[in-house]
Amino acid sequence: MHEDTQDIWQRLTEGKVFFIAEIGKNFIQTKEEQGRENYLQNAKELVGQAKESGADAVKFQTHFYRDEQWPVNVVSPHFDGSDRYTWVKRNSLITNENWWWEIKQYCDNIGVIFFSTPMSRGAAKLLNKVGVPLWKVGSGDILDFVMLDYLRQLPQPIIISTGMSSTKEVDRAVRFITERNKRLAILHCVSKYPCPIEELNVRTVGFLRTRYRQPVGFSDHSRGFTGVLQAVKHGATIIEKHFTANRAWWGSDHKVSMLPDEYREMVKVVRRGVADIADDKIILGSETKKLADSRSEFRGLFRKSLVCAHDIKKGEIIKPSALLAMRPHAFLKGLGSEHYEAIVNKIAWRDMKAGEIFTEQEGQRINNAARFQKRVPARNRT
Repeated sequence: MHEDTQDIWQRLTEGKVFFIAEIGKNFIQTKEEQGRENYLQNAKELVGQAKESGADAVKFQTHFYRDEQWPVNVVSPHFDGSDRYTWVKRNSLITNENWWWEIKQYCDNIGVIFFSTPMSRGAAKLLNKVGVPLWKVGSGDILDFVMLDYLRQLPQPIIISTGMSSTKEVDRAVRFITERNKRLAILHCVSKYPCPIEELNVRTVGFLRTRYRQPVGFSDHSRGFTGVLQAVKHGATIIEKHFTANRAWWGSDHKVSMLPDEYREMVKVVRRGVADIADDKIILGSETKKLADSRSEFRGLFRKSLVCAHDIKKGEIIKPSALLAMRPHAFLKGLGSEHYEAIVNKIAWRDMKAGEIFTEQEGQRINNAARFQKRVPARNRT
């Protein structure tokens, strides 16, 4: 299936629900290493099952750990099977460019759209070489302006998720992206795995449609699909659900994923029509709640800090390539990646070393930007 960016944008805006099966990293199914060919076969089997279950597109997650995850031992609340650095590095080493080429070719051959969520600018560059017709930005990276600056200059439509974000933060990301790329869709999302139905607050779908006037969808981490039906009834035209063939497999997302039969039933029910489905006040939530996920326990682990990518001499222009956005912000405690514009293309006011972290404390030197203060020992750098 060779759909270009215009075809995809038309599908996202025509009003018919666009179903995404989020395979993510679900091709990893055991704690023990399985080898490249086994992972490739696992991925292809999930792609085939998703296609048969009615998915319009399959989505993976692409990591390039060297510009995403700082080498520190932190464990995410939704997956205690591995520290984040080891988990991200494992995924990065499995999925090189050739691996993604093979997955994309398989998707093209069976007629399902392939794309992936880049988890950093490096991952986005890798995927752009492979070729994807659209981008998905995960909730943890909605403020990664290093990556967003790269994506917004490309022709592909962009979908962003709004989990763990405040309304002000979504405003900022939408404004930044649409300055260069108007083809943007926004997904309501609650960053809990699984998410209780009473916390879905599906009414936010309508709020997003009214506020941004862009295509709006729902990235759902709850059990079943009652929340999806409510979301579609209230205007969601993009539905994303995690997808697996066995919720007992080892990994971060299998437990919150839909099985093929469940996904097939969801697609069938939605395609049949949701107009007659009664509103569920619990699932819809409060009018006043809106985007209240900014207190999420995931924020500190998934948000990013600005880091110097290589040595810079005093007086040089700080180019985009000189900046990295790296997790976890809670450990690095640097200037958030959303302050990218305060630093990029400015003149370096002193010599800077690779691995230094921009901090807020040094404020006001360049366009009210943060200066470098913290120097991380070389042994801690990747």
